[in-house]
Amino acid sequence: MNNSAPLPDSVNEIDYHILIGLEKIGMALKSQSWQDAGQQGLTPTQGQILNLLVNTEGVRLSAVAKNLGVTAATASDAVASLVDKGLVQKTRSPADGRAIAITLTPSGQQAAGQTATWSDFLLTTVDELTAAEKVIFLRGLIKIIKKLQEQGKISVAKMCVTCSFFQPDRYPNSEQPHHCGLVDAPFADGNLRITCAEHVSAKH
Repeated sequence: MNNSAPLPDSVNEIDYHILIGLEKIGMALKSQSWQDAGQQGLTPTQGQILNLLVNTEGVRLSAVAKNLGVTAATASDAVASLVDKGLVQKTRSPADGRAIAITLTPSGQQAAGQTATWSDFLLTTVDELTAAEKVIFLRGLIKIIKKLQEQGKISVAKMCVTCSFFQPDRYPNSEQPHHCGLVDAPFADGNLRITCAEHVSAKH
């Protein structure tokens, strides 16, 4: 088999090609987000901030930077631009009156609804996978995301596997092997969540 480039030392072929595949997906997402953001007069970072603020009572600037994986200066510049556009506003945090919280304006709520669809172009591609392939792919993504979280490379996602309510493999050899303590019900691998509003971090 001919490779376009020699494999790095200590990296096997399948790992290398998985890496290349993830990079290509990342490039597609980045390209599409720039295209859609430009149509709305935004940058991808500004769009991510709008999505972050949906259904919240306000987020502090430090939390914005942490969730997006950007510097405080980058987050501050993006928020300032969104304030100028009338899409977000700065208010006193309901949790701490001394702190400033960033919230969406009514116009920001509308814009956030549009930015939420930027990655929808991938849905038709994912739909090409079989049901079994989707489950395997989801489990693989969760493992990668969890490892990146542990390394501090990405912000913490509210996943089942890091939740105190999650009881993995409680029902071995079952089609629904896991158990959610919050709803007190079993569920399958295909129902594992990468984000959940009811997530409570498990103590380690």
